[in-house]
Amino acid sequence: MTQLVPAAPADLRSLTALRFVAAMWVAVYALWDNLAVGFRPDLVAKGYLGVELFFVLSGFILCHVYLAAHGEKRFSYRDFLWARVARVYPLHIATLVGVGVLGAAALFAGMSIDGNVISWAALPANIAMVHAWGLSPEAGWNHRSWSISAEWFAYLLFPAFAFVAWKLRRIPGVAIAGALALIAALYVGFNAVAGFPLTEATFQWGALRIVPCFAYGCALYLAFRKAPLPAPGLIAVISTAALIGAAALNVWDGFIVAIAGLLILSLASLPNARAGWLASKPAVYLGEISYAVYMVLVPWQLLAVNLAAKATNAPDKHLQLFVWLAVLAALPVVAAVAYHLVEYPSRRAIRAWAARGPKPVNRDKNAHQPA
Repeated sequence: MTQLVPAAPADLRSLTALRFVAAMWVAVYALWDNLAVGFRPDLVAKGYLGVELFFVLSGFILCHVYLAAHGEKRFSYRDFLWARVARVYPLHIATLVGVGVLGAAALFAGMSIDGNVISWAALPANIAMVHAWGLSPEAGWNHRSWSISAEWFAYLLFPAFAFVAWKLRRIPGVAIAGALALIAALYVGFNAVAGFPLTEATFQWGALRIVPCFAYGCALYLAFRKAPLPAPGLIAVISTAALIGAAALNVWDGFIVAIAGLLILSLASLPNARAGWLASKPAVYLGEISYAVYMVLVPWQLLAVNLAAKATNAPDKHLQLFVWLAVLAALPVVAAVAYHLVEYPSRRAIRAWAARGPKPVNRDKNAHQPA
């Protein structure tokens, strides 16, 4: 069996930091409509692909943590799902409630909100985290949590992804080629049938949207497992520049996702000792709160934009630049509060409760959650 080379770090700190970048890319994309400018740069307009970056990262990291255990029959599906629930569910429910409270308060105060924010028809699917499986009649509540529903879909199917990845572990090039072919086929085919890109699907087709990206992440991990990239720092710089350039030039989404995978592989191959600021405690901490950044985005936007618009008499909630930057800069602060008050203690409590049963086979120390 091929083993990781000794230089490969176990905790992949650079990828932890990358999660924060992906979350903030989505945040800028989501908040841009509240900025009083008459244009949207293509780099910002492609911000929805931050979710694809999360999806590829998710497949990569979960294989990093669990693939060997699955292939060697040491994998506990029950423990895996408990770890995933502990990671994503408490903050999902907390932000869903938060959006409901803020939406009701805004209506009571005479502020305008999207009519679908409080959607009782969509509530059951949101609570069950299946609102991206085509089981929700409309978008509602913390709408961006559709991607958490998509992640839950991938978690449930992880044994299937792991089975295929383990079979292909000695031929990672074939696995990567197959994953890229799947991305191309689904992106082209879905657009032809649905009339819009799969990368813009949310509550109706989000479960399908994650599949090719998650598979791509698994395939990239096989390449990393066989041999981390040579000169990873140089490749990371090149792939970062290529990713920014491709997004700024509005190239095809599938090409951008492919480049994002190369960036992930190069950063994973970078030893922590050579990762510089990416492996620093502040960068890793920002990566740790990235899930909270993504999940509090909707309630923070609902609260902060309404208050800022009212305080500055901003027409149609279009904020002046410095006010908008203040709202954006405060987002990680609000996320840090949510992380320490809800996400982290809830995760510990659920895992402690689950640990009262049989001892888990594989502790989920490094597992990644999406934006």
